[in-house]
Amino acid sequence: MRLAMNRRDFLASVSATTILPMPALAGQAPLRLRAEAVTQQILPAGDGTTPMLGFNGSMPGPELRVHRGERLMINVENGLEEGTAVHWHGIRLENKMDGVPMLTQKTINPGDTYTYSFVPPDAGTYWYHSHYISHKQVARGMIGALIVEDDRRPDIDQDITVLLSDWRMREDGSLIDDYTNMHSASHSGYMGNFARAFLSRSQVQIGDRVRLRLINAATNRVFSMAVSGVSGQAVALDGMALPKTRPFLDLTLAPAQRIDLIVDITGPVAFDMIGRQGPYRLADLVVEGVNTSRQASPIMALSPYDLPRPSKPTQHLTLTMMGGAMGRRHDGDNVWAFNNVSDLPIDPFGSFKRGETVRMTLVNDTAFAHAVHLHGHHFFEVNSDGTPGDLRDTTLVGAGKSRDVICVFDNPGRWLLHCHMLSHAVGGMRTWVNVA
Repeated sequence: MRLAMNRRDFLASVSATTILPMPALAGQAPLRLRAEAVTQQILPAGDGTTPMLGFNGSMPGPELRVHRGERLMINVENGLEEGTAVHWHGIRLENKMDGVPMLTQKTINPGDTYTYSFVPPDAGTYWYHSHYISHKQVARGMIGALIVEDDRRPDIDQDITVLLSDWRMREDGSLIDDYTNMHSASHSGYMGNFARAFLSRSQVQIGDRVRLRLINAATNRVFSMAVSGVSGQAVALDGMALPKTRPFLDLTLAPAQRIDLIVDITGPVAFDMIGRQGPYRLADLVVEGVNTSRQASPIMALSPYDLPRPSKPTQHLTLTMMGGAMGRRHDGDNVWAFNNVSDLPIDPFGSFKRGETVRMTLVNDTAFAHAVHLHGHHFFEVNSDGTPGDLRDTTLVGAGKSRDVICVFDNPGRWLLHCHMLSHAVGGMRTWVNVA
């Protein structure tokens, strides 16, 4: 991995870490999200600004916060010159609220407003993003954090969201509109030459106990991360609480994946991306002062999720990823394919009864990794001994590898199943399932 932007200039910007917009809190009145053109300071302060897309005048859009079980109503206004739609990633919501044009709703045309209304059933870290020509609109900035809070707050002093992304940019800060480049589409996807993290807070104290919510909002980049100046445990993956806390030795996040950490601040805090050429600084937390009131205590697991446990699978399906550069040939008419078919087929990949437990083998018969995402559900990654493992909504399957997952399909509707490397999705790697 190589990022071409001048490294010295980037490191000089550490003190000017970009802060996420103030949270928008759910209440009785609907929240407003206006999709519109914005200008954002992505490059170091003093360098050029970047024309982008965003929500409510900013990129990323405002962080949305709601309590578990509380209804969230959002009026999405389309102030763009093209259509759009918003997907609430990871939320197990009603199918018609999922935000997928041609599958769950009509496109929101320029000048129109569409109201999303749903009750998040699970506390955790989620996010929202465009799902209309998403390989372009997400790359141009239509992203934001969605935090669902539990009634039982963990023992922490601060709660900080860390939103990761990258962009392909010129030296003057303008975006390089190269989203459909065939070389990128047939390889790892559209990758940026500049990356950073947006933080919801900028300052901590030595001794603070902090919840860090890391979200990979990039279109295609897998972030391998290191967080220095902290000591702690991982407590959640893709919004779902881990049954037990665990060390976070491997901070690898595929596009759309999330991880929650609870950490104690021990020194200067830095977020670095690890690549072949060493660490690349994404953001810093300013450390000032010492928290003298906090007493040493173990980090406890979060409240457990409320999901049905899988029973014996009634179906075992195989989803084979095909195509791309140096990949297996297929009969589809696009770059990539699932099971020899490119793009959304007329018939679903699978049809399931509500509550049915299904095992799926995800076979990556290509030369590149893929992040497979299922809408409206979470699934268990199957351990080597055959038992259900981590609960996720997006799983990373390496080149030439396979992974089994088990899902209880308890949410009725037509649900998208696709690679969340968005260049691969638009290149054909998408299908759907039907739950009735």
